[in-house]
Amino acid sequence: MTIAEASWERALAVLSEVRAPVLACHIGPDGDALGSMLALALGLQARGAAPIASFSEPFMVPDQYRLLPTQHLTRPQAVPREPEVMVTFDCGSFDRLGTLEQNARAADTLIVVDHHVTNEDFGEINLIDPEAAASAVIARELLARLSVGLTRDIATCLYTGLVTDTGRFQYRNTTPEVHHLAAELLAAGAPHDEITTAIYATHSVGFLKIAARALERLLVTDEMVWAWITNEDLTEVGVGLEETDALIDLVRTAESVDVALVLKQQPDGSYKASMRSKGATNVGALCEGFGGGGHALAAGFMASDQQPGPVAERVAKALASGTLPPVP
Repeated sequence: MTIAEASWERALAVLSEVRAPVLACHIGPDGDALGSMLALALGLQARGAAPIASFSEPFMVPDQYRLLPTQHLTRPQAVPREPEVMVTFDCGSFDRLGTLEQNARAADTLIVVDHHVTNEDFGEINLIDPEAAASAVIARELLARLSVGLTRDIATCLYTGLVTDTGRFQYRNTTPEVHHLAAELLAAGAPHDEITTAIYATHSVGFLKIAARALERLLVTDEMVWAWITNEDLTEVGVGLEETDALIDLVRTAESVDVALVLKQQPDGSYKASMRSKGATNVGALCEGFGGGGHALAAGFMASDQQPGPVAERVAKALASGTLPPVP
C-alpha cells in the first residue's frame, strides 16, 4: 500500500482509545461505501467500542445491499454534531458527506479512508491509497492492524465492497492481490453467490421499466453513448433514485464506444452524471473538471442544468478536445 506507516500508527492510536467513534460514508452509498464502513463498525464493536455508523439523507439503503448488517446503522439526525472521532469511507471531499458534512468538519479528529485518486486529503489522518481496488481493501488492512479477526458478517461487508468496485472482478483494478483478498473473505464465510445475485442479478420491475425508458432514448455520438432519466419518469414508474445505479452498467455495454454517460435528474431538477470508460478515456479527469471526481474509468459529477442536453454537450466537447490526461 502507498499509505505512510505514520498515518497507520496515528489512526490505530486514535481508534484504540475512542469509545464512540462516528463512521460515515458518502451520500447515496454503494456497496464499497456501506461495506467498508459496516466492516469497521463490526470490528470496533468486537473490540468493545460503541461506533455510530451512518450516512446522509436521503437515508435509504438500496435493496441490493439489504444482505449487509444494516441494523447497525443510525439515522443521520442521531449522529453527534461534534464527534470526538469521525471516520469517513469512500469520500473524496467534505461535500460528499451530504448532511453529515458539518459533523465531519466539527470532529476533534477526522480520519479519511478512501481510494479515489481525486481525494482532497481533507482529514487530519488520511488513509488514502489510489492504487487500492476499493475502500474495502484499506478497511481490511485497518482491521488487521487492529487485530480484529474476520467473522462471516465482516467478510460479507468487505466482499460486497470488493465485488462492487471491481465490477465482479471485471475491471482493470482486479489484481492478483484482489483475488487473494477475495479468497480470504470466502474462506471466512462471505456468501459470494448471495452477494452477487443480490447486487447484479436481482432488479425490481420498476428498474426494468426505467431501464427501458433510458435505453429507448439512447444516443450515440462520435465521443460517447448516453441516456437520461427524469423525475417524471421516476414518478410514473414508481421507483426511487436509489434503484437506478445499475443503468450505467447497461449503457456502457454499447459496442464500439469507449465512454458511457447516464444523466439522472435529482429532486431539485439538477442532473447527476455517471460516467464509465472501457479503458481509453480518463473520465475521472473529465469529471474533476466539472467539479466531480472518481476513478480513471468510473467517475461522476453534479450539474445544475434543468435539461440533460446541455450537460451532454459539454461532456462531448470536453471529450473531443483531446486534452484529457491518459489513463494511468
